[in-house]
Amino acid sequence: MQLIDTKLEDVKIIEPKVFKDHRGFFMESFNLQKFEELGMKFNFIQDNHSLSIDKNVIRGLHYQKDPKAQTKLIRVITGAIYDVAVDIRKGSPTFGRWVGITLSAENHRMLLVPKGFAHGFCTLTKNTHVQYKVDEYYSAENDKGIRWNDPSLSIDWPASNPILSEKDANQPYLKDAEINFRFQEKVEIGHEVL
Repeated sequence: MQLIDTKLEDVKIIEPKVFKDHRGFFMESFNLQKFEELGMKFNFIQDNHSLSIDKNVIRGLHYQKDPKAQTKLIRVITGAIYDVAVDIRKGSPTFGRWVGITLSAENHRMLLVPKGFAHGFCTLTKNTHVQYKVDEYYSAENDKGIRWNDPSLSIDWPASNPILSEKDANQPYLKDAEINFRFQEKVEIGHEVL
């Protein structure tokens, strides 16, 4: 299993080892010990699974406010998505910046989106199944979002006229969003990061 940095420091791409032969493939999509060896210590407590029937479906940008914020580990079972994470931690040097990664059934990549980031994706194929782990249960009162086409973010989505839920079509812009995340600098003492 390999951890790959993105242009947003805490958002990571995970490439599992995939063993292929004439029958297909085998991979470990999650292994607690290997994740901890890579410095990813999260207590994932719930798996979510979505199906988007059509291409160009955008789901997002979603997040849950503290104290019910969620770290997400996203992967694609069938099809492909353009997966986006946006830094919404006030005071962060990368506040309002985003990263987009293609996740697919073929490349087996996963994206780790930590607390303090909004998340969304656009389907690149029909019948796309997305599965993701979270480390906090769903909380309706803390469930928030940002408009997918917020001009202040300028996300380069692969769909200009996407299929949206009514909720996602009417999310606020970043400047009006209800956000309570604050950036905290990591202080290194010896080999320990606080």
